[in-house]
Amino acid sequence: MRNRFLIAMIVALLLPFAAQAGDEESRRISVSGQGSVDLAPDMAVIDLGVTHRDLQAAAALRKTSRAAAAMLERLSELGVEARDVQTSSLSLRAVWEKPRDDARRVHAGFEASNMITVRLRDLDIVGEALDLLVADGANQLNNIRFALEDPQDAMDEARRRAVADAVRRAEIQARAAGVSVGDVLSIDESGARVPQFRDTRMEMAQAAPVPVAGGEVGVSASVSMVFELVEAE
Repeated sequence: MRNRFLIAMIVALLLPFAAQAGDEESRRISVSGQGSVDLAPDMAVIDLGVTHRDLQAAAALRKTSRAAAAMLERLSELGVEARDVQTSSLSLRAVWEKPRDDARRVHAGFEASNMITVRLRDLDIVGEALDLLVADGANQLNNIRFALEDPQDAMDEARRRAVADAVRRAEIQARAAGVSVGDVLSIDESGARVPQFRDTRMEMAQAAPVPVAGGEVGVSASVSMVFELVEAE
């Protein structure tokens, strides 16, 4: 009986504090905000290369290597720095084919492939570079995407816009509820996205130069914010 009395006394003492904590929690508002910036790109990233087949593995690899070497030399002539050219994949595989639907697969030779990723920091030469690389032997173009060389300033602006958007939403909701927004209790960056590259798959052509449109790239940020709610003035 005595223990029950003590428990009841403790609960009675804690109830006001629990109610106060619950009241403080209820006088908060949580909102999210988004911000984005669209800018013209200043860099193109191209994935391209060369693939050859031959009955002999060495011959297939030799043809591919010869074209790849010509492509690398061409890029150097265009002023592309070594740091902006990287081998992305190099492969040599046996090729098997079925001459007829009911036939077994037969060995049809070997296929060698050499793919490179190139960063072009001068967008004015993108079309010319593609045309020259095709002339040098490139016969694979996987994609071309556009980017910002330094997206930091754009990211910071997107973050500022995201915070401003969250503040605006909090003020609208608080005003509708008859209260005002007080101090910021917390800010969390719930998401940030570096430029969304425009990805365009293209067929190799002997046009000169290849027409390329850069468009814009988007930088976005998202934040979650918690505000104190106060009595409306």
